[in-house]
Amino acid sequence: MTGSLKGKRGLVMGVANERSIAWGIAKALSEAGAELAFAYQGDNFAKRVKPLAESVGSDLLVDMDVTDDEGLDAGFAQLAERWPTIDFLVHAVAYSDKNELSGRFLNTSRANFKHSLEISAYSFIEVARRAHPMMVENGGTLLTLTYQGSHRVVPNYNVMGVAKAALESVTAYLANDLGPEGIRVNAISPGPMKTLAGSAIGGARRTYKYTEANTPLRSNATLEAVGGTAVWLVSDAGSCTTGEVVHVDGGFHILGMPQLENL
Repeated sequence: MTGSLKGKRGLVMGVANERSIAWGIAKALSEAGAELAFAYQGDNFAKRVKPLAESVGSDLLVDMDVTDDEGLDAGFAQLAERWPTIDFLVHAVAYSDKNELSGRFLNTSRANFKHSLEISAYSFIEVARRAHPMMVENGGTLLTLTYQGSHRVVPNYNVMGVAKAALESVTAYLANDLGPEGIRVNAISPGPMKTLAGSAIGGARRTYKYTEANTPLRSNATLEAVGGTAVWLVSDAGSCTTGEVVHVDGGFHILGMPQLENL
């Protein structure tokens, strides 16, 4: 889909390093012709994001903490000074206390439950509300990232499964709210990937090996595959797709049990 996003511009949130799913999406969007801005949180992430942004010709970096309303307002105001309108926003933001991503879900703390839901699900509403005025004139696309732990029990995913279930519901409600204004809202659901966020989940390596051995395609998702899906959803080819959770997981989500050779 080379050139399919020429003339489009948007904000990517959640790039941590070159192995981030958000970076795979950003790279694919750039290669398809889009102009990009990047959101980061704090100086440590700024140091990681800046060289990646420069590699795709972007000098527009905005500091945004999704738990800080004033900071979000300031960040979107800074973005609007450069770009009064945007065509897409990629929300790749999630967090839970690593210590609670192992052991029993029963032991989830109240504080971490609230914090995980706020950052991983509610923040999508906050950024959508602020992106809305920048899309209302010409329409646009909001994308987020989820995982199958939202509707199936995945060992050690724990409260993040609940957060992703909430995020998928948020996606559907936003899609219905914003559809009349030509704003599409979708979620991409990759399988396990070797990312910084994924490594925080207990048993991540074993999960990765298990899914790779059992998916119909015998392959886990790649950054390129996830990025290509994002390009499709942002482009005009995705103009009639909204409220969807698009799986990019080698087909693992369709299985009822492991492959015969792995039983």
